[in-house]
Amino acid sequence: MNESGGRVFLGVDPGTASTGFGVISLAGNRLRALEFGVVQTAAGVPLEERLEHIFHEVRELLQRHQPAATAVESLFFNANVRTALAVGHARGVTLLACSQAGCAVFEYTPQQVKQAVVGYGKASKEQVMEMVRVLLGLPEAPRPDHAADALGVAICHANTCGMRESVARSQAREGRRQAGDVQRQSAN
Repeated sequence: MNESGGRVFLGVDPGTASTGFGVISLAGNRLRALEFGVVQTAAGVPLEERLEHIFHEVRELLQRHQPAATAVESLFFNANVRTALAVGHARGVTLLACSQAGCAVFEYTPQQVKQAVVGYGKASKEQVMEMVRVLLGLPEAPRPDHAADALGVAICHANTCGMRESVARSQAREGRRQAGDVQRQSAN
């Protein structure tokens, strides 16, 4: 919980040229965008400098918003190995920044994000962008698309974290009940 009046989540759509980010708050069942955009790096800059820039920008977002968790789009393997490696590098420095900040990280596939945001795992990019706009009450769809994707990942986590916490509470209650049963049996 922070000054936004709700739990804050950071969503990240990693990429070396353009890493999308979206910070949202969840208060009750209301979602609100706090900040979104992209961290861009120039193609002619050495890879290590580009990664350092992404790392510093993500670290700054973590310090500024202090999210309860970070949701990252998981690595999607396609035919282009170069693209997969570049995304993996950006993802790695994002995970490092989160680890150093003590921020829990959760990963979601593109299909999970689409299902959580649109209700259909094969939704188009335009459908996702429009539903992100609607869910966050934005006047227009967030641009660029990497920022919209990052907001979608954050929304996906916000929609699933309540369920995850409910399951954990239920498991804890069941564990306490079972421990009580064992104590009663040993007392008899």
